[in-house]
Amino acid sequence: MTPGNTPLLCPQGATFRRTLTYKIGRKVVDLTNFVARMQVRENYDSASTVVSLTSTQGITLGGTAGTIIIYISATDTKNIKAGIYVYDLEIQSLDGDVIRLLQGKFTVSPEVTR
Repeated sequence: MTPGNTPLLCPQGATFRRTLTYKIGRKVVDLTNFVARMQVRENYDSASTVVSLTSTQGITLGGTAGTIIIYISATDTKNIKAGIYVYDLEIQSLDGDVIRLLQGKFTVSPEVTR
């Protein structure tokens, strides 16, 4: 499967929440037996992460609804330097198969109101 290339915009200092639904064609994929992970890095070769989320912290999988909720608190986004980063979002089944669902640019827009 080819991952979707989806740019994400994250306002610095604001809550970042995106709800996605994983579908193949028109059929929703049951995510009951999956875990998820997402990382944001300065570039593809960066050793350190800017943001690291998992299905135990920051990502909620919606089981039979096929939803994926990505959440970063306003406190955490406030600590991310404004700029353009890269990310990908992967899910993993219990048998170990990994699917990269999304990838692309993760842009943090600067906060003006403090």
